[in-house]
Amino acid sequence: MTAITDFDALREAMAENSGQPEGPARNARAEELLTAAEKLGIPLAVIEALGHQLKVYNYSSEKGKMFVPFARLLRMWDERPEDFDEYETHSLHWVFKWVSAGMLDQPHIPLASIEQWLGEMEHRYRLAGHSERAVRSAEHSVAAHIGDVARAERAYAAWLAADRDAMADCHACELHGQGWWQAEQGRDAEALRLWQPVLEGEFTCAHEPHTAFASSLVPLLRLGRPDEARANHLRGFRLVRATESMRGAYAEHVEFCALTGNEARGLELLAERPAYFTDDGHPQSRLDFLSVVALLMDRLTGLGLGERQVPGPAGREWTARELAAHARGEALALAARFDERNGTAYVSERARARMARQPLAERLPLGVRSVRPAPPPVPPAAPVRATGRSDLPALLAEARRLSDGLRPNAVEAWAAAAAAAEDAELDPRDRAEMADHEAMSLGPEGTDLFERAADLYAEAGDPGEALAARARGAYVRALAGDVDGAVAAVAGLYDEVLALYAAEGTGMRQTASVVMSRARILTRRAHEGEDDGSALAEAEAAVREVLALVDGRTGKDVRLAARVAEAQAMLGELAGLAGDLRRAAELFARGAAAFVAAGLPWYAVEYEARLATLAHHLGDAAETERALRAALEHGGAHLEAPGRAQLHLQLAEVLGGRGDAVEAARHALEAAHWADEAGESATLGAWARQQLGGFLLRQGRWAEAAEVLESALPDVTAETHGDGAVVQTQWWLGDCLSELGEHRAAAERRLQAAEIARHWPEQHDHATLAHLAGESLGQAGLPVEADRAYARAGDLWRALGNTPGLIRALRARAWLALETEGGPAEARAMMAEAIRACETAREEAVSDEETRQQLVAELGDTHRQFADLLTRSVPEGAEGPAVRAVFEEALSRLQRAAEMFASLGEGALHSRTGAELTAGWLEIELDRPAAARARARTVLSAYDGYEGYDDTDADAETEGEGRSTVRARRAEAEHMLRVASQD
Repeated sequence: MTAITDFDALREAMAENSGQPEGPARNARAEELLTAAEKLGIPLAVIEALGHQLKVYNYSSEKGKMFVPFARLLRMWDERPEDFDEYETHSLHWVFKWVSAGMLDQPHIPLASIEQWLGEMEHRYRLAGHSERAVRSAEHSVAAHIGDVARAERAYAAWLAADRDAMADCHACELHGQGWWQAEQGRDAEALRLWQPVLEGEFTCAHEPHTAFASSLVPLLRLGRPDEARANHLRGFRLVRATESMRGAYAEHVEFCALTGNEARGLELLAERPAYFTDDGHPQSRLDFLSVVALLMDRLTGLGLGERQVPGPAGREWTARELAAHARGEALALAARFDERNGTAYVSERARARMARQPLAERLPLGVRSVRPAPPPVPPAAPVRATGRSDLPALLAEARRLSDGLRPNAVEAWAAAAAAAEDAELDPRDRAEMADHEAMSLGPEGTDLFERAADLYAEAGDPGEALAARARGAYVRALAGDVDGAVAAVAGLYDEVLALYAAEGTGMRQTASVVMSRARILTRRAHEGEDDGSALAEAEAAVREVLALVDGRTGKDVRLAARVAEAQAMLGELAGLAGDLRRAAELFARGAAAFVAAGLPWYAVEYEARLATLAHHLGDAAETERALRAALEHGGAHLEAPGRAQLHLQLAEVLGGRGDAVEAARHALEAAHWADEAGESATLGAWARQQLGGFLLRQGRWAEAAEVLESALPDVTAETHGDGAVVQTQWWLGDCLSELGEHRAAAERRLQAAEIARHWPEQHDHATLAHLAGESLGQAGLPVEADRAYARAGDLWRALGNTPGLIRALRARAWLALETEGGPAEARAMMAEAIRACETAREEAVSDEETRQQLVAELGDTHRQFADLLTRSVPEGAEGPAVRAVFEEALSRLQRAAEMFASLGEGALHSRTGAELTAGWLEIELDRPAAARARARTVLSAYDGYEGYDDTDADAETEGEGRSTVRARRAEAEHMLRVASQD
């Protein structure tokens, strides 16, 4: 570490330390720098070093350390105020507010001392001529902390009434504090109104909108605005995650997870910050954190997960139940210390109320991967034995009602009846239906039970139902793979039931059941031999026989209506096997509609989903969307998680395809949620998250998209999703990070994506990603690495014959050369190469007018940038013939640029006038005011009668930008005229 030998070196070291991450390491360095400052023998150096130390303490978890340097600063001010320059004088008064707030957060500082300090602050502010606004704000904080609502309201009103001056907190911090008080008083809507400018980025500072996002979460949930709460959690947590001093805001995000069914994510958040459990430099934020830890652990315990291992204080393992008790005890002990200091019970009451909060949403999907912890399995209850007073008759009646109506959960109802009737005396019919439905629940393993049910039906005197049970058994044999055996078995059953029906020995329902089972089995065989026309024909004939038997004879029998609907859908299935997709789609639609008409919409889901797939294949986007919406509507609460996830994801893709990114994002969010619920987080869930990230990105919701894409990325693999999905995820994430100003991370993502794309046969994506990586590396302050990326992109653009891409890469490298060893000479060479490449390509594109015009525009832009580069390469303050020669060359380049843009007509008008104005300022530099005035008049003439953007297809934002450009150009030209006239 370089020794500090002078004041400039000290200031440089302090500036460097200010840019380091918050935390003990930065604080320790500030302490070293104070020691170095004391050795310089310069009072102002010590003052600045103390101010630096105070600042880093305030923005860390060691806030309690800031009182000592402040006391020393105040003593130095009282003894020798002339040692303080204007900035340090301002800073000394400014940090009074930090110290006031800091005292409140330290329970060992007596309340009387705090009140005395508040009076001292008021006195010193009055002497310095400052408004009392900051003082009243500090008084409000004291009153609010101790629970003196009346005094807090008076101070709040005085705070807002006082004039804003140099000592007032920034707008963002003030609005956050005002909104916090409104929320504390239950005025959530007013709080959010106050926070809105901060949340929208109108007012920002080092800790805003970080804390406003966190504070808004519970109020938004209480107001029934979960979508905004979700967005603020994703955006806000991204801001506080890396900010060590924001434990209180971090706690609010953990609390949000506990109150929205996102307990697993809450645990992930705790695991990221183990030091937050024990850091004691800021007791108030530790109290806040431990309170929400207790809340989250109680929530887990209430879900039956009290013995689950959870993140906790280092040194031992913790279960949720143990951590709940520990956190509660620590929090209440801290609260008691505050209350003892304050002489009230207010802090403890608030802590207990916070720990006792109840969930505000059963489950609010966030889009990021976080599967809700499953409670341990509940051991099965002892079966209920039937007695004379048993509810068995009611259970049997309910089961029969559900099964006769083909209602969901009929199988479960029969299982409940069977459990209740374990040793009861039942007639054969009851036992037959129990066995029959148990067999249905077993699928391919239920063959033997179907035989048992058939025997019981026969014993009960129902030979038709016995045949139907055996036919169901034959079908499950087909499902298990024994199709030939099933065909053979059902043939005899089919003959028997038709004979029995003809002799009026059984009814329509039983006969239709056997005929349908035969049709199902033959359809199954047709699937296995898709090229066997005879199998298809036999299956279709069997299905039509169902319709011939039942259609028009259903009456009010739901089971028979279901046979008609299923037969229609089966004909669609067979049409699809035969290659007639349009006919298949029509029949699936007919079958689904028949199920809905019969009052059985849940059976329509499968066929609407199949119809959606067919419609998509046929290019009918509208029908695809309709069918998917219908499937979700018809399935309702009966849809299982995997199917629900698939339908939402398909609908999201359809909506995204037609440009509705907002609704597409909603369905992708649902798809991710249900995929997690289905245990498919790493497969279907990852794909849904990837899509959700893309839809959020299209809406410009960069922070939310980045959180979602970062969550998806570990699970998006080439093996499962394809390397194209991996590249797209990295690409989108790079775009988000770039928009968020995280340029180094954006470059990393873009380079990783480029490395995969470099192996693809088509290299356009590789070139684009390399180019984007160059942009990010340049913005991250890594010019050498950026130049390598642009060089790679340029080689690829050249190989692809993409001259615009090559030109842009060369121009970018020219600008980077000014920052690297190449210097102005290499920068000139790069720009000259870009011009040659553009001119060559323009000459070769004579027959392609659209390409030629694009290249003319690129050439004009390259001349313009070349001119800008030339002027910027001149050292500041340099003069003489050499400088004049550079300006002359730049002016020549601008003239060429203006001519190029002029040849393109009105479409390049703004580019042309921009070049003219830049040239005009150079004319003034070269002492040619008349030429500058001529260029200014040229610009004004170009806009004479021009009202701005007149493209009727342009949106309002684009039109507004056009009009703004016109106004700015005119204003600059008029200003140039005045300056040139004065010269």
